[in-house]
Amino acid sequence: MVVKVYGSVKAACPQRVLACLLEKGVEFEIVQVDLDEGEHKRPEFLLRQPFGQVPVIEDGDFKLFESRAIIRYYAAKYANQGPNLLGNTLEEKALVDQWLEVEAHNFNDLAFNLVLQLVILPRMGQRSDTALVHNLEQKLEAVLNIYEQRLSKSNYLSGDSFTLADLSHLPALRYLMNEAGMAHLVTQRKHVNAWWDKISSRPAWKKLASLAH
Repeated sequence: MVVKVYGSVKAACPQRVLACLLEKGVEFEIVQVDLDEGEHKRPEFLLRQPFGQVPVIEDGDFKLFESRAIIRYYAAKYANQGPNLLGNTLEEKALVDQWLEVEAHNFNDLAFNLVLQLVILPRMGQRSDTALVHNLEQKLEAVLNIYEQRLSKSNYLSGDSFTLADLSHLPALRYLMNEAGMAHLVTQRKHVNAWWDKISSRPAWKKLASLAH
């Protein structure tokens, strides 16, 4: 059965889900939700996602929102299909969960707000807050210094295999590397840069990039 993914292929959170589905070889259909037009805040969409955010998936009669919950679901549902994105042992799975939490609570908020200030607000004709950008950049540098230490000891965040912990970073990192003009945050860190090169070179991510352009 084809999975319906409600959202925009260009938006970061739907990209997280689409990257996972592509890694797992799961067939999907993108149901476009125009964020610029506020379609995600309309009553008909709020029936699917009461907080008015994307993505939402429909898999038969099953509906789910929150991108990290969705990728955990599909990584488990299709555990025997495509790459193992969850880890093998209990300890490996715990490390994947740990770094997913780090991504959600230590990395993503800073990255999102940088993209908001440097990309989204200017597109809307609004000025970015230079002092806030500087503050966010400094905080994200501190986070990525911890990543640099971790990645000096392993090829990927949770160990020596690509997992959801790495995949979940791809959309925001791509925005930082490109539209936001913050590539130096990655390229100036040897191990973070090598990690980015590996994860952004995966066929599933390259296929998603072609869908988004």
